[in-house]
Amino acid sequence: MRALITNDDGIESPGLHRLAQVARDQNLEVVVAAPLTEASGSSAAINAREDEGRIVVEERSLPGLRGVEAYGVAASPAFIALIATRGAFGRPPDLVLSGINRGANVGHAVLHSGTVGAALTGTAYGCRAMAVSLNVALEPEQPAHWDTAARLAASLLPLVTGSHPIAVNLNVPDQPMEKIKGIRRGSLAAFGIVQMNIAEVGEDYVRMTVTEAGEVPPPGTDAYWLADGYACVTPLRFVCEAEEVLLPLESVLPG
Repeated sequence: MRALITNDDGIESPGLHRLAQVARDQNLEVVVAAPLTEASGSSAAINAREDEGRIVVEERSLPGLRGVEAYGVAASPAFIALIATRGAFGRPPDLVLSGINRGANVGHAVLHSGTVGAALTGTAYGCRAMAVSLNVALEPEQPAHWDTAARLAASLLPLVTGSHPIAVNLNVPDQPMEKIKGIRRGSLAAFGIVQMNIAEVGEDYVRMTVTEAGEVPPPGTDAYWLADGYACVTPLRFVCEAEEVLLPLESVLPG
């Protein structure tokens, strides 16, 4: 099985390198392609920087990944996943692994996540996918526990590869493995771990701040389990039609 490893934190992210290492250790055929620079919050945007009509792609050699094909791409994560399914980096992948993201991706805020956006884009084109995020604080007091998230991602791979084309969204507490209470399935909370707020509105500008959410998440949600020390998983589908919504279109036709 061929796996594309991507992220939205950029090609230099240690979380990306650790996810690629664990995928290789699981005997997957690995190719790494990630943004040249940070692309957080890019959702499933299809953006790329072109030079005379050509998308900029740089071959890279990544630490701990000798012999693994790796590319820095001047594009959003979802765009990278898309062109990978079209053969941009060799044989199209069967699996898209996105992460390990610096910071959690929970609640309805996953709509804005480039990490989740890449995974969902992979599923739109027939791949299995997993987005992996580590709940690193805005101002961390310790080195991030990338290995914890990587080990849990590896343990979930059989479920992901054996499923229908869905995106499994995995969020992991930033703790050593022995301090993880367990793993739970969580529904999407109404909000994420952090919130953007307007700090100032001027005559020709708006200034924003990012703060940790102060709300208490409802029990059973992804944010709840994560706050309680559990890793949590949520299966996600790409954009779906709201089949249960009735639209009486006949009533809006002009007479």
